[in-house]
Amino acid sequence: MDLALLRTFLAVHRAGSLTRAAASLGVSQPAVTAQIRTLEQRVGRELFVRLPRGVAPTAAADELARAVAPHLDALTAVAHETLIPDSGSHAVVRLGCPASLTTTLLLPALAPLMDEGLRVVVAGGQSEELVAQLAAGRLDLTLSAIPPRLPGVTVLPLADEEYALVGAPRWKPFNHTELFNQAGPFNRTGRVPVPVLDLAEDLPYIRLYWSSVFEAEPPSDAALVIPDLRGVLDAAVQGYGVAVLPRPLCAPALEAGTLVLLDEPEVPPIRTLFVAVRGQRARSKGVARVRDRLVGAASRW
Repeated sequence: MDLALLRTFLAVHRAGSLTRAAASLGVSQPAVTAQIRTLEQRVGRELFVRLPRGVAPTAAADELARAVAPHLDALTAVAHETLIPDSGSHAVVRLGCPASLTTTLLLPALAPLMDEGLRVVVAGGQSEELVAQLAAGRLDLTLSAIPPRLPGVTVLPLADEEYALVGAPRWKPFNHTELFNQAGPFNRTGRVPVPVLDLAEDLPYIRLYWSSVFEAEPPSDAALVIPDLRGVLDAAVQGYGVAVLPRPLCAPALEAGTLVLLDEPEVPPIRTLFVAVRGQRARSKGVARVRDRLVGAASRW
């Protein structure tokens, strides 16, 4: 079996697209299509179903990817380490990180590596999007609030991220038992509506807090949805409503008094942060340095 066919197959499997796989490999799409057809002929089964946009792997493709990905990734890592040294300013690491973690956790952790000449390109987005980019080969590693379960991706737990229910001082006192009636959420002073802020319409952060702390159903709607936790933070500081935010993100506002804790449970809700890397080990020395630095810094988060 030609290893080039397997390498092309794995690129398509991870990218979910012949076009994106061709771009990542630096070849034409017809060349990728021809190699996939050749591989399908050799294994005697269909590996991908063509869709209007991209391709979907068959069960046989998923099984083949699980079998070959660790070995191809290991060979790629050996090639990088022995044939393409990446020290000093030549090292480039493509790192995915949710926007809410970039300034609070990521940049302070990487500062020493910047002084050593490491080059990093950071891509923002939601954890699900970043993990998909990692699996497709467009990122070397990523921070994630979900544990990726994908073939060819190795995951290490970093730290537990604590969440806090916060709002501007105007929303205190706050009692969740007096929030609801048929007209919507209210506080206890004059039955003034208490707007709820979140990252998405399904209220992922509010839902997390209400279910784990209050053991109750959350509000059904948000007054303001902003697809960036930094925007949610800014809106909360401006007094638009109450929000559930990662403690590191809102800590400066709490210290400044522009936000206050609206609830202080004995056991606050947490989510575990992970670092995910393609392959069973880092693909290059630069990636390994970033991964090890994040693991070491996480003990202080």
